[in-house]
Amino acid sequence: MGMQNVLPDIPNHLINFVEAVRARLRAPEFLGRHRVRGQDFTRQCQLTFPVVMLFVLQKTLRSIQRHLHELLNELAAGELFEPVTTGAFTHARAKLKHTAFVELNRECVLPAAYSAEAQRSGDRWRGHRLIGLDSSKTRLPNSQEMGEQFGWVEVSNQNGSTGTRYPEGRLSVVYDLRKRVGLDARLEPASVGEVALALEQLGHLQPGDISLTDRGYTGYVYLASVAKRGADFIARCSTSSFLTSREMFAANRANRSRVVWVMVPREQKQECLGRGLPLKMKVRFVSVRLSSGELEVLMTSLVDEQRYPTEEFLTVYGWRWGHETFHFMLKGRLELENYSGLTVEAVQQDFHAAVLLCNLESLLSEPAQAALNEGHASQRQTKRVNRSVSYHALKDQLLDLLYRDVPAAEVIEKLTRLFQGSPVAVRPDRKIPRRLKRSFPRSYHFYRRVRKIVF
Repeated sequence: MGMQNVLPDIPNHLINFVEAVRARLRAPEFLGRHRVRGQDFTRQCQLTFPVVMLFVLQKTLRSIQRHLHELLNELAAGELFEPVTTGAFTHARAKLKHTAFVELNRECVLPAAYSAEAQRSGDRWRGHRLIGLDSSKTRLPNSQEMGEQFGWVEVSNQNGSTGTRYPEGRLSVVYDLRKRVGLDARLEPASVGEVALALEQLGHLQPGDISLTDRGYTGYVYLASVAKRGADFIARCSTSSFLTSREMFAANRANRSRVVWVMVPREQKQECLGRGLPLKMKVRFVSVRLSSGELEVLMTSLVDEQRYPTEEFLTVYGWRWGHETFHFMLKGRLELENYSGLTVEAVQQDFHAAVLLCNLESLLSEPAQAALNEGHASQRQTKRVNRSVSYHALKDQLLDLLYRDVPAAEVIEKLTRLFQGSPVAVRPDRKIPRRLKRSFPRSYHFYRRVRKIVF
């Protein structure tokens, strides 16, 4: 007999969350807000409004026709069902607005994630939420509509233009690094700058939050805009940025801290005046040493050394890597760039459904992770939920979770068993050297046999 996992009690906030999503999916008001025309989804057919939403949420790499057959067969519960063509699904999804996924995330997932019962000791650092803002480019389906909406990228080589082009977008996500949930997600043309997008998304920062960003977000306007909202920032500096950071890079000494005033650059003064931003800020520069031996300099508005010790900044900034892995999960494991449609609306649906699926997994895997953490004392290594397994389980149980009338506690308990059943060991001291160059055979081997995706 195998080892038995001890299941935690199912939290009430998760049961309430599942019931709230089910009710919203069936609500006529929700349907009315997120259909293109008033007559859409009024006929009695198999591809109803919630079925189309769940089909998109169950995004698969298999053919749409095969996915349709499997979904309808599961809904029929063993009875004969009328097959539906891929074209019928294409017409059905054209009636749906991607804003339905956005509302489910904003009105159901986030309130559950931040409910009083869902709070954990590790969710904050010294009382602050750690919020990452970052963007990534994504290759879009090669259609005329996509190119007109998002713009074209011309492919060139040493001989000049090859005559090949493709549409490209920029996704930008506001991400809670400790709770692993996306607060806001945008998919815009790649020509829109990452800082410009982040400035539009700053409304999701609350007073007391800490914006944790990479080197591209150390411009004066962005940092002053964060401070104006009553939030703080920690940003990684480049070797050629501020004078103080250049001096600290040159000294090459870790765990050093300097508080200085920075002034607005002359060319940004008018923009700051127009936005009502201060023309100078008191900031602190902190140097940290990475495990590789490389020195990094961070710029922060947390100037109080006693309350925010210099030694903790290395750990805090290391948590920003969770944002990178979130983008990897979207574009790697969930194969976001393998879009299921060629229209702008279909691509937006796939994108926001993928973000919603990630947030569902983060929220529903919390009981399993809590149980694994409790058992850590008797084990040599920390265990965490295997994300490949958890996404598979979530997509397989999605109809029972959000569509059928199966008791919510029963479905969540089943998911918790699946999440907890095959954890992976965390090896904090394990370092794998990064290969800067990859040969074609190595890349082929990786994509064919090593790369892990969720079907």
